[in-house]
Amino acid sequence: MGPHYLNRFFTPKSVAIVGASEREESVGYRLLLNMQEAGFKGGLYPVNNKRETLLGLKAYPDLNAIPEDIDLVVISTPAPSVPGVVRQCGEKGVTSVIIISAGFGELGAEGKRLQQEVLDIAHRYSIRIIGPNCLGVARPNGQLNATFGDGTIKDGSLALLSQSGAVCTAILDWAKSQDIGFSTVVSMGGAADIDFGEVLDYLATDSKTTGILMYVEGIRDARRFLSGLKAAARLKPVILIKSGRHEAGCKAAMSHTGAMVGGDNVFDAAIARAGVVRVYSINELFSAARVLANNYVVKKDRLAIITNAGGPGVMSTDRAEDVGVQMAELSPASVTALDEVLPIHWSHANPVDILGDATSERYQKALEICLKDKNIDGILVILTPQAMTNPTQVAECIIEGAKTSKKPVLASWTGGARVQEGRNLFANSKVAHFSTPEIAVDAFSFLASYNQNQILLKQIPSPTTDELAAPDVTGARLIIERVLAEGRQVLTAQEAKAILAAFHIPVNQTIKVSSAKDAMIAAETMRFPVVLKVNMAEFSHKSDIGGVRLNINSVQEISHHYLEMETAIKQKHPEVTEVGMTVEPMFKSPSGRELMIGVVRDPVFGPAISVGLGGTMVEILKDSVVALPPLNAYMVEQMIAKTKAARYLEAFRQLPAANKQALVDVLLNVSTMVSELPEILELDINPLIVDEHGVMAVDARIKAETSHQLTAYSHMAIHPYPHQLIQHHQLSNGANIMIRPIRPEDAGMEKDFVHRLSEHTKYFRFMQALQELTPEMIVRFTQIDYDREMAFVAVTEDVNLPDELGVGRYMANPDGHSVEFALVVADDCQCMGIGTRLMKALLQSAKSKGIAFFEGEVLAINKPMLSLVSKLGFSIETIAGDQEVVRVVKDLRQ
Repeated sequence: MGPHYLNRFFTPKSVAIVGASEREESVGYRLLLNMQEAGFKGGLYPVNNKRETLLGLKAYPDLNAIPEDIDLVVISTPAPSVPGVVRQCGEKGVTSVIIISAGFGELGAEGKRLQQEVLDIAHRYSIRIIGPNCLGVARPNGQLNATFGDGTIKDGSLALLSQSGAVCTAILDWAKSQDIGFSTVVSMGGAADIDFGEVLDYLATDSKTTGILMYVEGIRDARRFLSGLKAAARLKPVILIKSGRHEAGCKAAMSHTGAMVGGDNVFDAAIARAGVVRVYSINELFSAARVLANNYVVKKDRLAIITNAGGPGVMSTDRAEDVGVQMAELSPASVTALDEVLPIHWSHANPVDILGDATSERYQKALEICLKDKNIDGILVILTPQAMTNPTQVAECIIEGAKTSKKPVLASWTGGARVQEGRNLFANSKVAHFSTPEIAVDAFSFLASYNQNQILLKQIPSPTTDELAAPDVTGARLIIERVLAEGRQVLTAQEAKAILAAFHIPVNQTIKVSSAKDAMIAAETMRFPVVLKVNMAEFSHKSDIGGVRLNINSVQEISHHYLEMETAIKQKHPEVTEVGMTVEPMFKSPSGRELMIGVVRDPVFGPAISVGLGGTMVEILKDSVVALPPLNAYMVEQMIAKTKAARYLEAFRQLPAANKQALVDVLLNVSTMVSELPEILELDINPLIVDEHGVMAVDARIKAETSHQLTAYSHMAIHPYPHQLIQHHQLSNGANIMIRPIRPEDAGMEKDFVHRLSEHTKYFRFMQALQELTPEMIVRFTQIDYDREMAFVAVTEDVNLPDELGVGRYMANPDGHSVEFALVVADDCQCMGIGTRLMKALLQSAKSKGIAFFEGEVLAINKPMLSLVSKLGFSIETIAGDQEVVRVVKDLRQ
């Protein structure tokens, strides 16, 4: 595939600035000055119809007057003039435009109309836009500073994406004071066209960028956003600040879950799935970047602290508790070893206080011992300037000791002039230095979170789980459709429990009753004791209106309770003419724990599942851990472990341990339910009683709406592993093969497959000399999105054939209507029909997603591939100016 379509924004050969000015207080002046001061080496063309020259450059009255081709146009004229300028860009063949001007979508109806006019023109001419209302774009390595910020931007390896221009300038100013540089700076502004996802796609494979910093206020396209985050986070650290909370449209009066699960914790769950670290300040942003840049792998979060002063050690321990970092417990061997090298009065625990007269040798020995301790995942070394301690010598020893360590070593030299030389040494080493111990502890917590989230990133669950019995999806959907056809959104308790039962979630029997006589008959039928509950959509929380009576043991009792509840409700709510109730068996479990499982439909990220302590005090307990479906067993276990309920499920006092596997199965079934039933808006299972025998859902509420999704799983922000696309075939030689979507665990197989290919076949596939796939390429090829791209592998267990026989893939083009494909089959497996089957699987997948054109570039000498695509109905087109490559296209609309 050719250069990235955003290349012209970041590596333009020529730039025109429309609205360039000589007024020093104007945006146009600062844009032109910044481009000059950055040393831009390409063509720079100011456009101003009132000046002949600007800052020593020839000025042009409009774009058409510029005699050269233009790669990038930056617009800073008033908003009403922008549509005309964008039309000029189209007429001149410019496809990359940055709109600095404000006055569009942020200003109400008229601004939105103007913005749509600009977008309509841009789409007509295939123009892509960054902005409007943005600071601009900078690429310091390429001498590009198309921003109106104040001053130059230092070259570096961090990329900065910011939705706010003001925050962007604040971060740049802070970074300048810390001598931090950037590979790329992008102010997204209104993001009317190009959004975070597309820029992240570009930065994921950008060799100049080793880490990405983001400031986010709101998300427009959740799936594209998460897809871009995942693509980038698979290859380099991504650290994000999000300010504000979007209105949680998921909060509804009927839902306990909605009262506790809002936009911000759903956002946290989403970015954790994307392998990203969230921070809460600019200082933390760079702290996280500093420690993540060294590519440390932390399996757990056990931190050891070495210090020459007790106070900072205690403060650091407090901070560790605040941010959820575990203080490591020194092994007996480490304590013994430390006894041999430290004074008798050392702390004999973590923090390792090596006392105020600590020498560089004492620091060095303590570090060596702690690095060998398997109970320790990372070490923070703290130094305060004291008479017997040489800060510079200690820094040299710490740097030397950390050189060969796989564990992160962080340092905090607290003080002023006496420790500055040591700090300077750390700046050029792999030891990340922080101004205070507390900030260093925060940085370690980000490192632990990052590595935990990277594990989540690699989880690609199917919508259904093979380990569990197949649900009755069709039956559940028919029940919901019947409810909606009756003009209702809220299901009755019986209907809700029927949905749960269809997904193999244990429920107790429920009988709907509308009179005291019905209640008496139902109770006698199911045997006492029973429970009587109000069953009316307008009363979401039954216990709030006294609508639950427990432990009823006779016909006389249930008749009395029915009439008493009916009278009380009608007195308090005169508008109610008929009171509906249900009778259920009284579920008794002396060792039962009450939990709640909930689902809300977040307005940005779609369904979100929560679990935590349940019962009538659920809003007070506020024990809720949130995750986005689809889930697998690992992710569910991680959810449960983070709840307060986790300890409640263990054995304590006279209670046996609860059946945690049964709880895991329920959450997996709920994940399947919300994946397969986009009609579900809200779900409460409260309480879900868990004991040593299993689980029982004794109450459930479901709210639904008609689904209008056009493709499967489009209601979810994360596309599940497309299990339904797996195909089985038999080759002409009798060998059985499976064609399935690629998975992250195929990385080793993919590397071996490319290694086995002949030089001839590699050249046909990659159109260049390629010996091995790089680690970055393997990640990119095997950890895919499944929404905007697809890759199928052909595999077999036949002993006479290799594991992987071939692989085909496509990736969406920026127009959203076409995809570009690639295909390769192992040399010893060609001419067996594998390529045809892979291509058909790719074509079917693309067509099901509404893709119009399936296209690719093929070497003109690659006769077997050209023969294959011809048989499949592709047209073959020549490419102007290129004799070696042809374009092949299939119209999937036909």
